[in-house]
Amino acid sequence: MTQTQAEIAPVLTSRRAPKEMLQEWLPKIVLAPSFALILVFVYGFIVFTGFLSFSGSKLLPDFSTWVGFGNYVRLFSHPNWIVSLKNLAIFSILYIVICSVIGLALAIFLDQKIRGEGLLRPIYLYPMALSFIVTGVAWKWFLDPGIGLEHVMHELGWESFSFRWIKQGNMAIYTIVIAAIWQSSGFVMAMFLAGLRGVDNEIIKAAQIDGASTATIYRRIIIPLMRPVFLSAFVVLAHLAIKSYDLVVAMTDGGPGTATWTPALFMTKFTFGRNEMGMGAASAIIMLMMIFAIIVPYLYSELGGKKK
Repeated sequence: MTQTQAEIAPVLTSRRAPKEMLQEWLPKIVLAPSFALILVFVYGFIVFTGFLSFSGSKLLPDFSTWVGFGNYVRLFSHPNWIVSLKNLAIFSILYIVICSVIGLALAIFLDQKIRGEGLLRPIYLYPMALSFIVTGVAWKWFLDPGIGLEHVMHELGWESFSFRWIKQGNMAIYTIVIAAIWQSSGFVMAMFLAGLRGVDNEIIKAAQIDGASTATIYRRIIIPLMRPVFLSAFVVLAHLAIKSYDLVVAMTDGGPGTATWTPALFMTKFTFGRNEMGMGAASAIIMLMMIFAIIVPYLYSELGGKKK
């Protein structure tokens, strides 16, 4: 009997092998086209842009003329690029810090199990459902002195009221910050609220038994436990800040003058507006390096920490 089973076993194994192989390879076959498209249209174009940044391309790609790091030297000596970097620094710092503070405050407010939480949560999240183009156009109208807030105040009798930031070169970048904060704070609130709801209630109860106040519990226990949420929020907001383009175009189109230029706007205008494809590609590579400088340490801290 044992010998018969030993003879039949290879036959059964060989019959099951094609089915097992299909089950093993089917997910790979299904995902292969997606990986191929990502490889070509994401990483392939990154490599292509990298080659462009070392070429003398103008209106069209031209790999017959190589300039080395010449485009990068021209880029960092161009006044519009310096203005773009300064605006990016102002926008990023204010955007990330204020969004994080407002998002955390709203999350703590909703975490108190208040009435109407189910109504307030979608209201806070609603702006994120809009595109940055819609947000930019709406805030452009709202801040325009001729038809927006200033005009309404004058119609109501407050003739001395003035709010012309969007028309002032030294203040226009802050109007973009305001619009971006309005759109993204609800999303950050959702991230922090999820983190708050994930804190172990036993820790909170133990602190309450020891006589700790609510403010102390949040300051000493809950908020320090939310370090991964803070890190995730920083990565998301920094990524949105670096690639900010549509909001700027919709609100000011870089104006007045070059007062609200950002690296993404610089890249678009120089590549497609001024026929400087090589310099535009160089600016795109610099932006990519900025994003890598944020994403890579984040992934290392997350994946490296889990392996340990």
